[in-house]
Order: sequence, then C-alpha cells, then structure tokens
Amino acid sequence: MAFASMIVPLDLGPRSFDRLHLACGLADRFDAHLIGVAAREALPRRIYGHGSYINQDAVDCAAARLDQELARVETEFRRVCGPRERVGWRAARLDPMTFLTQQARTADLVVLSRYLDEGIEDWCACIEPGEAILQLGRPVLIVPPGIKAVAARRIVVAWKDTREARRTLTDAMPFLKEADEVLLVEVTEEDDGSTRDVAMYLNRHGISCTPLRRSCSATGIAAQILGVARLEGADLVIAGAYGHSRMREMIFGSVTRSLLEQTSVCCLMSH
Repeated sequence: MAFASMIVPLDLGPRSFDRLHLACGLADRFDAHLIGVAAREALPRRIYGHGSYINQDAVDCAAARLDQELARVETEFRRVCGPRERVGWRAARLDPMTFLTQQARTADLVVLSRYLDEGIEDWCACIEPGEAILQLGRPVLIVPPGIKAVAARRIVVAWKDTREARRTLTDAMPFLKEADEVLLVEVTEEDDGSTRDVAMYLNRHGISCTPLRRSCSATGIAAQILGVARLEGADLVIAGAYGHSRMREMIFGSVTRSLLEQTSVCCLMSH
C-alpha cells in the first residue's frame, strides 16, 4: 500500500492550517495528491433543528456568507500549498462529517486535529475525530495542537492482538517502511507470543522492529504508550481504534479516547 492521495479538512481556524502544513509535508514525502475539503451547512441543523421555519431571505443571506467563507478557506489552502501541482479542492454546503465521509473515497489517508475542548473557532465546522475514525473507512492521522510536521523516523506501535490493531498495522506500512526504528509495544500481564509473530511479519516486509512488553499500571495503557514514545523520542504512535463498542468506551473510558484527548504526538488510527 502507498499513500497516493491524502485529504485534509479545513476551516478558517489556526489549527486547521497547522495540519495543512503537516499534510503538505507528507504529500511531498510520499509524492501524493493532496485534497483540501471544507464544508458547513449555511444554517446548521444542530442550531435550527429540522422543523424550524426560516425566512428565505435569511437562508439566501446565510448561503452567500458561507460561499464567501469557503472561498477564503480555498484561497488560504492554495496559498499554503504554493506551487505544488498535485493538489485539489472540494467544498460544499453540507454537514462537515457527511461531506468528509463522501470525499474519503478518494483518499488513502485523512489528516485531522486532536480533541481540544477550548479554542474551537467554529464548532459547526469542526470534525469530531472519533466519529471520523469510525465512519470514514480510511486511516486517520490525528495531529495535536501546534504540530506542523511529523518525521516518523521513530515509531511506536501500540499492539494488542485485535482486528483493529491488525488493520492499522497494514494501513501504516508506508510510514513503517521509511522508519529508522519501530517499537512494538504491548501492555499486558501475559505474553501470548503475538508481538514476536508481528515482529517476524514486519521483518518479512523489510521492517526491523523491537518488541517491548509493559505491565499494566494505574496510569493506564494510553499513558504508558505515550510514555514510551516520549522516552524513545518517537513522534508517531500507531494504534487500532475502538476495539469495544463506542457506548461502552464513552461510559468506561478506553485507550482510544485517552489517546485522542491526551496525545502530544501524532497518532495514526484505523477501525
């Protein structure tokens, strides 16, 4: 697998253009086509509801303002992309998640921002990353605030022998094949031998990796994974997402949720 095409959703907030700079760097690195997308409803249903009566003049005015905003986002997108030729732009008056789900069919990788409770300039235009991971059917690169580049020379793979982890490992192959060091980290009390099997699997792809086992602790699995990344100087974590039902994870918490809320390095996730 190769990253031949990437998507980065945008709005007019500063975090949006941090991830655009990062996406441009990745597109150059993998010689990929980069697609910028932007969408918002002129009168968002989450505010006005489905049954509200709205004067047509108000609808037209909101649509005109939205078209101007989308045009400004496109202008900034093309300014940041500069002279690159392999870029594209798509925008629509639609719910952002609905539009991104449609456009994800054109890409091998989607670049999104991490959860952030504060500093959302336009919450009607933001994409909730957990929902995106579940809906898009594509690997999603989660970018923390202030990160404008990812070297991915040292990578931590958060391993658990699940369907989601196996899927993400395959999706991450373009990164893994270019890495200088890959650490395969499993947090468990029992060694079932799966990390050794995965290490051999990666070796057959020309990827040298080091299996590491960590015991469970009160700090939680996500904190231990991020601790290894910090200690080893890794700037990319690869992890399967939502191995349990999302309702269960909302109630009891999960590694996925903790990574999305806490990570200070980029995370590649698939479901």
